[in-house]
Amino acid sequence: MGLISEVLLLPLAPVRGSIWAMQKVLEEAERQYYDPSAVRAELARLEEQLTSGEIDQQTFDRIEDQLLDRLEGK
Repeated sequence: MGLISEVLLLPLAPVRGSIWAMQKVLEEAERQYYDPSAVRAELARLEEQLTSGEIDQQTFDRIEDQLLDRLEGK
């Protein structure tokens, strides 16, 4: 049965490979997105933008909350 199912499912091999690749890309993207050092670096850049006047306090607070949620892994 194993050989027969492999032969019958052979046309789906590219699809299975594509799904596997997409899953790996998604896993890496999530790892980078929630990486504490990356979030801390973004928080530092955000602080610089506030002190230089590029953004206002309301924008800072909103983005800071989003970054802190990422840091907590939400």
